[in-house]
Amino acid sequence: MRWYGPHDTIQLNDLRQCGIEGIVTALHHIPVGDVWTVGEIKKRQALVEDAGLNWTVVESLPVHEDIKRGKGNYLTYIENYKTSLKNLAQCGIYVVTYNFMPVLDWVRTNPKHKNKDGTTALLYDKIAFIYFDVFQLKRPNAEKDYSKNELNQAKTYGSSLSEEEKKALFQSILLGLPGSTESFTPEQVLSLLDDYKDIDDNDLRKNLIYFLKEVSPLAENLGVKLAIHPDDPPFSVLGLPRVVSKTTDLKEIFNTVPINSNGLCYCTGSLGAEPNNNLLEIIDLFEDRIHFLHLRNVSRDSEYIFRESEHLNGDNPIEEIMTKLIHVMQKRNTSLPMRPDHGFLHSFERTELYPGYSLVGRLKGLAELRGLEAGIIHSMKK
Repeated sequence: MRWYGPHDTIQLNDLRQCGIEGIVTALHHIPVGDVWTVGEIKKRQALVEDAGLNWTVVESLPVHEDIKRGKGNYLTYIENYKTSLKNLAQCGIYVVTYNFMPVLDWVRTNPKHKNKDGTTALLYDKIAFIYFDVFQLKRPNAEKDYSKNELNQAKTYGSSLSEEEKKALFQSILLGLPGSTESFTPEQVLSLLDDYKDIDDNDLRKNLIYFLKEVSPLAENLGVKLAIHPDDPPFSVLGLPRVVSKTTDLKEIFNTVPINSNGLCYCTGSLGAEPNNNLLEIIDLFEDRIHFLHLRNVSRDSEYIFRESEHLNGDNPIEEIMTKLIHVMQKRNTSLPMRPDHGFLHSFERTELYPGYSLVGRLKGLAELRGLEAGIIHSMKK
């Protein structure tokens, strides 16, 4: 299970009662780009171990924007990243997740979409996002990224919203980074976007490959597995480049840097939100590069809308996915770390710090996934 640290409203004891052994966490209090020292890593380890658990996966060791842009102090930040990897290995932590999404870590237009049963879930509506981008944020030249039909739909959508609903949409999209309780301001976002005005997909991909060629050999020597998280959502937002969205993107990353430590966080939600991605094929193609599992499901309600669904019910063939993953683990003679990614917010939990990270919703997903796994393994033995 993922734990955001001492300020997380869900405590380690709560997670331990879910029957888990491993914790996925990060040192969110350390500024992006600074070194994770052995001392700070061991402090977090001690907290986790005192609760009877183990810190097994880092999520995430963030990549500084200078590295993504290939400008500024990017060489210094790469060296800092290497030092952090060395320190993590020294402390016995060998799976490190990260992403290469510019500016925003993830985007949803509604983190509190109400399901028929009263639970709430994360939802992305492209038309709502266009309204935010063009008419609220007013990103320069944003209208050029959309069709005339989409712009008309967005304008109509915006006219149907109350002032309170407009404010909620605005705040939802500017939620900020994981582990942070602060949202971005519009001025901050526009300034960050300006830093990427001359960077396209090819430039960002080149910078990712450079970064991987620098850190992957070290990771391989340390026995550390790097697991890149796919883009979320898996398409451009705010005109920003995206290079970890499709199967072709993954082929480029893993073929260009053919080191096993250069691997994938196999997130069925992020990859599954792109209808052209074949999740089963991705397992077949990159089975040796999958180092960490995020298992969740999505429902694509239309070409413009996708939402998070129950873990076992959605557009992703989760039973076939689980079967393939079990075969991969048996073939590799290993047990890949897995967490039930996201979960519905149930009315039993009145407060929630991080959208998607309720305790009951994730526990429900974990129980369902474990049951599915046990059933598949049992049928294999027969």
